[in-house]
Amino acid sequence: MGRLLVTLGREDPHLAVVGAVEAAGHAAVGRDAGEVAGGAALGVSIVGELRAICRPEQVVLDFTAPEATIAHARVAAERGAALVVGTTGLNPEQDRELRAHAGRTRAVIAPNMSVGVTVLTELVAQAARLLGDGFEAEIVELHHHDKKDAPSGTAIALGRAIAAARGRDFTRVGVLARQGLVGARGPQEIGVVALRAGDVVGDHTVVFGGLGERLELVHRAQSRECLARGALRAARWVAEQRTGVYSMRDVLGL
Repeated sequence: MGRLLVTLGREDPHLAVVGAVEAAGHAAVGRDAGEVAGGAALGVSIVGELRAICRPEQVVLDFTAPEATIAHARVAAERGAALVVGTTGLNPEQDRELRAHAGRTRAVIAPNMSVGVTVLTELVAQAARLLGDGFEAEIVELHHHDKKDAPSGTAIALGRAIAAARGRDFTRVGVLARQGLVGARGPQEIGVVALRAGDVVGDHTVVFGGLGERLELVHRAQSRECLARGALRAARWVAEQRTGVYSMRDVLGL
């Protein structure tokens, strides 16, 4: 994702790529970010520590791992830089810590930066309300075999949207796995199934099953470019906002 952000960011007339961070000790540290991204030299050397380059006028885009994301959010808040976070796989405690740091600056946090997924989430919530409990909701997500967390943050966000639309708590009605003789499906359950295969960027299907009919809402990411473009859109937007934690719904004005 870092390479895509550099490639697309340097093409954006409203943005300038002024820094890049990799894990300390990584082979890319010290190299030019533009060249590492596969393009011409950018004049920006990759560093191993965000604190060395973070400034108040900047927006930090973070697509790393939970521990690194929290550390980067802390630095951004201390330096007054805005923040865009697309990292997934945080546990509840990590999520609370991230949001505590993010709340001290201007931040967009979203499990999926895709504009299409943001609209899908809105449509799913509307469908859940309009269809009611007569249509049971299930979510299927498919990603590449290297994805580390399951189910995806996007699938969890979709489940939360359905639960909230029906006045429920996803932590109580979400079912993240079924195996064996589990009995009949509970009337309020929201099942989530995670699949991993090949190089699939990310597919999410929400099924509303009724009696005699079924409605499916689907989003398929054909490349990671949609995530990078959404993140850059969020960066342009959050730079102009007041202190607070925002979502992609806010970026799109939903």
